Amino acid sequence: MDFKLFLREKASTILLLLFGLITIEIFLMAYNVGMFIKIYIPLIIIGLYMISIIIEYFKRKKFYDNLLKILEELDEKYLITEIIKTPNFLEGQIFKNSLEQIDKSMLENVNKYKYMTEDYKEYIELWIHEIKIPISASKMVIENNKNAITKSIDEELDKVENYIEQALFYARSNTVEKDYYIRKVVLKEIVNESIKKNKSSLIQEKISIDIHDLDIEVNTDNKWIVFILNQIIQNSIKYRKKENSVIEIYANQRKENVILYIKDNGIGIKQGEITRVFEKGFTGTNGRLSNKKSTGIGLYLCKKLCNKLGIGIELNSVQNEGTEVKLVFPQNSYIELK
Repeated sequence: MDFKLFLREKASTILLLLFGLITIEIFLMAYNVGMFIKIYIPLIIIGLYMISIIIEYFKRKKFYDNLLKILEELDEKYLITEIIKTPNFLEGQIFKNSLEQIDKSMLENVNKYKYMTEDYKEYIELWIHEIKIPISASKMVIENNKNAITKSIDEELDKVENYIEQALFYARSNTVEKDYYIRKVVLKEIVNESIKKNKSSLIQEKISIDIHDLDIEVNTDNKWIVFILNQIIQNSIKYRKKENSVIEIYANQRKENVILYIKDNGIGIKQGEITRVFEKGFTGTNGRLSNKKSTGIGLYLCKKLCNKLGIGIELNSVQNEGTEVKLVFPQNSYIELK
């Protein structure tokens, strides 16, 4: 707290004091009071006033300097009212009380919106589980009535299921820690599960799968990592080449981590767009093609979920040559096995 600014704030009272001293001097001169009294009285008044100003300044300085120091060190700044002490001057007490009222109002609003968000999330999850029932029923009907038309309908239902799965994982993406179970899983198992989920599309588009060196264990959540792999494989299918399409999946075990590679020889990504592929809603040039419509959510979710699970994710691509995605599983993860 700057003393000059403090004095500037007191300018009006200092001017009033000077005016009062001049008035007193005029009054004393009118009654022919001795020189000693004329000097002594103003000096006493000025001295007492200066002492009161200095005391007030140091009270304020101690409080506000402490406030600013705590505020600078505090990550969750809204907790400031829980830490600072109530000052012993009126202005500071009013200030702290106002902060407490503001903080209380803010927390009430946050809790209100938190409840509304949680309620909406629960509704979305319930809706997703309910919508799966008619989809499963439709697939059973298709299974018993196979023809060109039902095959086409089945393909569209697969797309609907994927979007529904995206919506479910998106709804849960902010609370991953409440819904995961970390254990040792073999990469080959989760890769095979992801390929099985995309079996129909892979066969239809005549895409070859080359998997090898996957008999490696990693610590992760099976359900979440299968979803991540599913999104990456679906991108490889969507942005494939018309002929001789191949998806290669393999792993490399190192001392500090295990890297899972998902490589394709598809149409690739423009150089200037690679750094933006994990942005929410980013579709890029490929995603805007009329026959390859994209929501820009898949890779965004992959990145978000990988961050939550402590898994690194990297993407490299060369246009017209293909794309490589790397999932990096740390060997010395902070995540403890349950």
